[in-house]
Amino acid sequence: MTARQKIRVGIIGVNPRQGWAMRAHIPALRALPDYEITAVGTSRIESARVAADHFGVPHAFADPRELAEHPEVDLVVVTVKVPAHLELVEAALAAGKHVLCEWPLTRTTAQAERLTAAAAVAGVHHAVGLQARYAPALGYARELIADGYLGEIGSATLYEARAKGAGETMPAWMAYTLDRANGAGTLEVAGGHTLDAVQHLLGGIERLSATLAVRRGSYRIAETGEPVEVNSPDQLLLNATLAGGAVLSAHIHDGKGVEPRTRLEISGSKGDLALVSAGPGAPMGIQVGELRLLGARGVGGSLAELPIPAKYFTVDPASVGDQGHHVAQQYAQFAADLRSGERTVPDFAAGLRLHRLLDAVRRSDATGTRQVV
Repeated sequence: MTARQKIRVGIIGVNPRQGWAMRAHIPALRALPDYEITAVGTSRIESARVAADHFGVPHAFADPRELAEHPEVDLVVVTVKVPAHLELVEAALAAGKHVLCEWPLTRTTAQAERLTAAAAVAGVHHAVGLQARYAPALGYARELIADGYLGEIGSATLYEARAKGAGETMPAWMAYTLDRANGAGTLEVAGGHTLDAVQHLLGGIERLSATLAVRRGSYRIAETGEPVEVNSPDQLLLNATLAGGAVLSAHIHDGKGVEPRTRLEISGSKGDLALVSAGPGAPMGIQVGELRLLGARGVGGSLAELPIPAKYFTVDPASVGDQGHHVAQQYAQFAADLRSGERTVPDFAAGLRLHRLLDAVRRSDATGTRQVV
């Protein structure tokens, strides 16, 4: 792909009124000169045409294979519910198209293994939406750590509490996340995004002990009042050892009605850093919205906000909105990969490793034993 060609994108899963594609992917792609949205797809051609008209996109599809095979689509983006990821990504790979799939990559680790193998055979570029890695504060913190700001890292303490499920009702479109069989609950979404960000900063988790719990056993569907049972955990407690020997303590949960937020504190022999959520995206988790970076060095100091250098803002946050900024930053790097042939963004192999980490969490909870990852 040459520097002059726009990357033509077909998005599967577009609703003009709600959804992650509308809130994040479309604003992100439109803010970047490298991309052009040429096609949208939904499960019904009528809704696909409505979405295409609404967003001014030339092509609408109900058949994902037709979208993937269209000559004016270079990159297929999959933003639908997790159980449909496998089939849709396979259609894109079969058509020989580059593909970006939202996280979680698939419903199960076995499916993630299948997609990773298929992507290797297809020889295309593939990415998974782990956009927290592209938060400017996270990028700067990673550089400071590499430069020795913290000295020898001793520990990291993480608290993440999302607003999802704080009331008595759940929107119909979100209710599928309450069934653990769908692979889209608190562990998979909040846990996956957040633990990936921690590992991106501090290195891989090598050993862990974990507890999962369901503390809200039922909701009512907001639109109908119909009751729905919950079997997907809404609480994760974790203690772990990282590759360099540092220890991690984490509590991740949903249903926080008061001040939902994320805070990651990292302590070392020479200083401390803290990543703190801010702005309207704070209730949605580390992958959404602004993160601020605080730091202090020496003994007896106080954490103070560290200005983030401009080089970490590949995309102006004002051009994409709070929810689309990290997504846009990942898209910008993915475009650079597509043009250069490099592979720097988190790909399906990275997604598979994260699925395996979550499997270790489940095994630890089920057996009450410490797991080697």
